[in-house]
Amino acid sequence: MIEQLDFFGGFVSTGLATAAAAGLLALATHVLLQRLPIGRFVWRPILLDLTLFLSFWWGLSIMANRFLPLLSARYP
Repeated sequence: MIEQLDFFGGFVSTGLATAAAAGLLALATHVLLQRLPIGRFVWRPILLDLTLFLSFWWGLSIMANRFLPLLSARYP
């Protein structure tokens, strides 16, 4: 797995980048779920938010592990 990404000339940890992307996805999902009338079906909304964040982070980490080495192999 690539440990750091070159982001506009600075190096950023892959874990930090995927966590930030997961946080943005979780925030967007939270806003969307607040607009829908499904609050009565959720026992604890904070647990749903945490579960969504961790699921997005896990999925993005798996995708980064699988696809980022392929992208870096093109440009040695």
